[in-house]
Amino acid sequence: MFPFRVLKLVLAPADRAVLHERIALRFDQMLAAGFLEEMRRLRADPRLHPDLPSMRAVGYRQAWRHLDGETDTDTFRAEAIAATRQLAKRQLTWLRGQFDARWFDPATDRAGLEAALAAFMTRG
Repeated sequence: MFPFRVLKLVLAPADRAVLHERIALRFDQMLAAGFLEEMRRLRADPRLHPDLPSMRAVGYRQAWRHLDGETDTDTFRAEAIAATRQLAKRQLTWLRGQFDARWFDPATDRAGLEAALAAFMTRG
């Protein structure tokens, strides 16, 4: 038992389509911010290779393959977004198994989330 209280809050959109849209938008923002340039710099480091756990992370694996010429830009983007969606699904499945976690959709239940936080803070 912890010597303190644990508040388990899950912030996730109730509509899976909203999550998918956000994942795609975030990946496109990463691309615009220079993700592929970052990967080019990483690939230039002789200590790094595609079998390292860090280079097999979601997005990095797909970018490495793309920069090797194995995929075109559209395929790279689609594969990276699909891999991110699969990771999000696994994370949500794990979170559903968490005892006493409270779920909130930040877009539609802000008042409920704020009430939960306020109640937690006052029960000290």
